[in-house]
Amino acid sequence: MQNRAGYRGSSLEFLTKRNLSPGDMLSIRKGGIEYVGSLLPRYEHADENYLTIKLLNGYNIGVKVSNIESVSKLSDGTEPLFARPTLPRLDSSLPRIVVMGTGGTIASRIDYKTGGVHPAFSAEDIYAVIPEISRYAQIDTVAVLNDYSENIATREWRIIAEAIADKISGGADGIVVSHGTDTMAYTAAALSFALIGSPVPIILVGSQRSTDRPSSDAALNMIAAVLVASRPEFSGVYLAMHSSSNDDSVSIHLGTKVRKNHTSRRDAFESINIPPVATVKGERIQRLGLPKEGKASFALRPGFEEKVALLKFHPGFDPDLIDYLRTRGYKGLVLEGTGLGHVSAKCYEPIRRAVLSGILVGMTSQCIWGRVRMTVYSTGRDLMNLGVIPLDDMLPETAQVKMMWAIKNSHDFEDARNTMIMNIAGELVERSPVDRGQS
Repeated sequence: MQNRAGYRGSSLEFLTKRNLSPGDMLSIRKGGIEYVGSLLPRYEHADENYLTIKLLNGYNIGVKVSNIESVSKLSDGTEPLFARPTLPRLDSSLPRIVVMGTGGTIASRIDYKTGGVHPAFSAEDIYAVIPEISRYAQIDTVAVLNDYSENIATREWRIIAEAIADKISGGADGIVVSHGTDTMAYTAAALSFALIGSPVPIILVGSQRSTDRPSSDAALNMIAAVLVASRPEFSGVYLAMHSSSNDDSVSIHLGTKVRKNHTSRRDAFESINIPPVATVKGERIQRLGLPKEGKASFALRPGFEEKVALLKFHPGFDPDLIDYLRTRGYKGLVLEGTGLGHVSAKCYEPIRRAVLSGILVGMTSQCIWGRVRMTVYSTGRDLMNLGVIPLDDMLPETAQVKMMWAIKNSHDFEDARNTMIMNIAGELVERSPVDRGQS
């Protein structure tokens, strides 16, 4: 095997001269100590002066080429490859659940050429490597997309929503959507509005670690998602992710009240201003209560207006940004203001021009918990007089998605404005909990 992926410079020269390749079992002596292990591929931008070895105890070490006293090949190796296991047999008496793949870490594996991860698993692959889900449902799989979540936006929301509606009309009892975590909360909100009144559970699920890593959270998250998707009382859109850094429970979050609050922890997601609607531990589902939602019959309304911006106010904020959006033809603007919903007085005139030109302007808070109260201070009242809509305890991300949807699905400006202050999918709650509603 001659694929020396990721190696370059002195390390590549070292391997080439000795005819060594990733996967080979080596004995390396350095400083009078012998290290035995398999040669691993390297990250694309890793230091060119080191070899990476997986020791027999499972740990990886880097060995500087210039410090190696001797090396011998104990055996030839092969690069690790993914082999799809045999699919389990389905029980026809169980609920019919569709697992939709869209990409992301949960549908990724290690790239042994670069050491990174890339989208690789189809929805069927996920089912094959997590066969436990067959205990709870008949699983059908479909690959809708295969992309990182940062590339998923209005076009992809429509594709996913239409695919879900098609499966619901075809008799599916529940839907699980595997998705990258970075924008999964945005997609959860989008599906909450696009699929108002869904008669079946729709559970978005992701993972912080790729499926083929020993520390992956994918299996537990997916099992919990399928389990909840098989229960009709959870009709609506939810998001399933680890409850803590331990590998023992999964929280089920309402799709319009959840946020990713950590870059890498397995319990990265939290419900904001409400508790999670349920937790799953083993096969036990503990319901914690569902918030009051707007009443609506099931309807597919997957349109979203792309020209809606989310701007975070900060000291030194340039109010010309608001005018720029107006001149670029934007139809909506969600402001992430300070505290109870404030921005600098320098923004007032650009906001006035935006509202007069027909731009819908809403106010949220950059504080994670709580709600805007624009009647408390004169600055807030001034903004309301300019036409800014207080969006209560709506999350900024949810507010942007809802405004995209409201503008696209409303008859006119006033209709869209009224839609923004209506509770449609649990995005607004009447009272913030004392304990912040954290998971």
